Amino acid sequence: MEFVDGLSSVFGARGPRTFDSLLKFTDLSPSTQRHMQKVYATLAVTLLFAAAGCYINMLTGIGGILGVLGFMACTIWLGFTPALPSTLRKREGLLMGAALCQGTSLGPLVNLTYTLHPGVLLAAFLGTAAIFLCFSGAALLARRRSYLFLGGMLSSVLAVFATMRLVTWFTGGGAALFEAELYLGLLVFLGYVLYDTQLAVEKAEAGDRDTVRAAQDLFIDFMAVFVRLLVILLRNAGKRDEEEGRDRRRSRGARRRTEL
Repeated sequence: MEFVDGLSSVFGARGPRTFDSLLKFTDLSPSTQRHMQKVYATLAVTLLFAAAGCYINMLTGIGGILGVLGFMACTIWLGFTPALPSTLRKREGLLMGAALCQGTSLGPLVNLTYTLHPGVLLAAFLGTAAIFLCFSGAALLARRRSYLFLGGMLSSVLAVFATMRLVTWFTGGGAALFEAELYLGLLVFLGYVLYDTQLAVEKAEAGDRDTVRAAQDLFIDFMAVFVRLLVILLRNAGKRDEEEGRDRRRSRGARRRTEL
């Protein structure tokens, strides 16, 4: 996509030098630095498509199970498409299609948050962006391969979550598992930001410069962190509203008793 190429220049020669200055503190080769610029540019466009999907759902209601199926179809198709120069545009299109479908599937949650607490939506996005930039930047600046050991541990935790969810279908206890997946899952995907960033770097240093796959991994991490942070902030805002409602009811009750 020409837009991706143009946006990558924002991270590179024609744009601000902040990103270039950050990479100069690393021991990455110039070709890997250019590769990571393209990865982050592709990720930025992917997030724009996800936001467009949320907006489409809010306007039309299209999404839900259709969005999930569309996301799965695009992801599987992308996985079976070889990473060749001749298939780059096709793979970028499939990635953007997956992001659009992901956005439509998240539209109801985003719409609910926007209706009840609009400020929470902005706080969740800005918080996710700040956390992602900090963790991904830390992975770039850290000693190479220092976080790759996390891959096995994080995969094991996700496997445990999947097993426990199957068990709760028969035994109950889904509420406790939801709490664990919400908070512990947030930590897991923060770890994946570190891992996937360094994995993309090591693949690039080894000659595998698949920007689409690297951007896809980071997109999944970003969205997983965003959804969990959004739910946590929304629940906290709901609890504050309940407490304020109880306080108002107590105040009205006290005034009535005083008047009587």
